[in-house]
Amino acid sequence: MHALAAAIRGGDTAALARGITLVESQSPADVDNAEELLQALLPHTGGSLRIGITGAPGVGKSTLIETLGLRLCGAGKRVAVLAVDPSSTVTGGSILGDKTRMTELSRHRNAFIRPSPGGSAQGGVAARTREAMLLCEAAGYGVVFVETIGTGQGEVKVHGMVDFFLLLLSPAAGDELQGIKRGVMELADAVLVHKADGDLGPAADRAAQQCLLAMRVLRGGDAEAPPILLGSSVTGRGIDELWHAIEQRLASRRQSGAFAANRTRQAGEWLDAAVRERLLSEFFGDAAIAQAMATARQQVARGELVPSAAARRLLALRKT
Repeated sequence: MHALAAAIRGGDTAALARGITLVESQSPADVDNAEELLQALLPHTGGSLRIGITGAPGVGKSTLIETLGLRLCGAGKRVAVLAVDPSSTVTGGSILGDKTRMTELSRHRNAFIRPSPGGSAQGGVAARTREAMLLCEAAGYGVVFVETIGTGQGEVKVHGMVDFFLLLLSPAAGDELQGIKRGVMELADAVLVHKADGDLGPAADRAAQQCLLAMRVLRGGDAEAPPILLGSSVTGRGIDELWHAIEQRLASRRQSGAFAANRTRQAGEWLDAAVRERLLSEFFGDAAIAQAMATARQQVARGELVPSAAARRLLALRKT
């Protein structure tokens, strides 16, 4: 693990990919090695800008990341992209085809793209996105993009692991606003109406106005309202303005202390989530619990016992 950590620190992208594969592994045999690797790299993490990007399927998340990423790479920055792909509820598999939508960026020497399956994790991110982010930081990537699955208003988990949360909307965003206004929009640090070019230009302007009105209702009490921007990855419209808005917002938060406070809060939330995950793993891994669970399932299925009472009995077994 120390050799792998050294290779990651040295900028070996193959080693970084192996490290992410290790921390994503669900095999109990890999848990100790993954923790050892993360512990060795922990002093070298925390130096990147963590940016989460979400939006409905087809809004152009991958295209935007490639366009913006190429500009950042061209300016000498090193960019990592953690793209989360939906997993089949039938087979459990994922296509993991995000690199095919970022062909130029994937070939750039300053970029690293890692698609990961979403699996059963909720909130639009993978189960080990946080760990993968730390590995990318230890490898020297100064900007880490997290691209969510993009399946609806519940994609707010990424907000708890990034410094800046960007929401992308399509030009025809009227119905879309209705679907997400009580979810992502309440947490977004900025909104970009994407594909604002050609015949879609006027529609994009209208969508931006609708979003501005929605923000006034949802977040009228905010001291710092999130900017509503127009952009196109095809023409380059608004891309520089978007990055300027991101840098400006993060600089303001660093100066006020909100940036560090947010990182501290997120670390605490990560610990809470890790404790819950470990408790569930140990609970369901107990042989006596597994046997009692099978009996409880039968009783619930036959209508002999309500699920809440069955759950209380199972938890009581763990205490003994």
